[in-house]
Amino acid sequence: MSYSLLAAVRFDPFLETLTWNNGPDGLPSPYLLLSHQFHRFVSASVAAQWPSAHLTFDKLKSVCDNVVRDVNGTCVRQPLKIRLILSPSGDLTASAAPIPPLQYDPTLPSLFTPDAISPVPFEPIWRIHIDTQSTSDTLPVKTTIRRPYDDARARAGMPPLGAPSHGVDAQDCPDDVILYNASGAVTETSICNIAFYRRGKWVTPPLSVGCIAGIVRRWLLENNRIHEADENELSLNTIRDNDWVLVFNGVIGCRLGKVRTLRLKMGIYVLFCG
Repeated sequence: MSYSLLAAVRFDPFLETLTWNNGPDGLPSPYLLLSHQFHRFVSASVAAQWPSAHLTFDKLKSVCDNVVRDVNGTCVRQPLKIRLILSPSGDLTASAAPIPPLQYDPTLPSLFTPDAISPVPFEPIWRIHIDTQSTSDTLPVKTTIRRPYDDARARAGMPPLGAPSHGVDAQDCPDDVILYNASGAVTETSICNIAFYRRGKWVTPPLSVGCIAGIVRRWLLENNRIHEADENELSLNTIRDNDWVLVFNGVIGCRLGKVRTLRLKMGIYVLFCG
């Protein structure tokens, strides 16, 4: 199976105000957890026996800096989603597109506790569906092989990531879809890692179920915002109507979502917007 490593990085000058996002030199960084992204690239390259020595943190930052200059021009503070591709030969390329600016610390939704009686401070709340069939042919690292995720999005009535939404009913279309493996264990969503609120804390599927080791997932675990679930704790039969979920990736940071399901006989799920 031939593939390149893929990463999506947020550039946003607002991130320079958040000390937890400082770079390895201790200075403010406009890139969301770029050092985590570098370590993920290196570890995945080593696991695949690629020439990871070609990649250094300075090279990664330089590639990001160059694409920001190329795309933003004189509008240097425009937030961007940067798409990075690392080939098996060690070549690193980047492209970027404008995105809306951050309005608050992107990790703050992870501090929300659904059992507290208080207004939800972080909106909009994402509408999350569950896939109608299992997905087992994914890799534990983010790669250019996106077909399994695009297929899950299609079954939920969503376009492939980055594709135009022509012909999609926005009112009925969810914001994301939950994937699960052949054993019924929840793995991730089509674009995010995920956590459920259980036992008074946010718990996320362990890597052993087949989910991607995301950079925000790692940061949240390191800072005790989320915890790895026990084996078989997060399976289809544990999901309830209107369950709160926390979804997270290297572009959005964290978002809150709600799942609504209707379980029918024979174990088939019909899914509705929350």
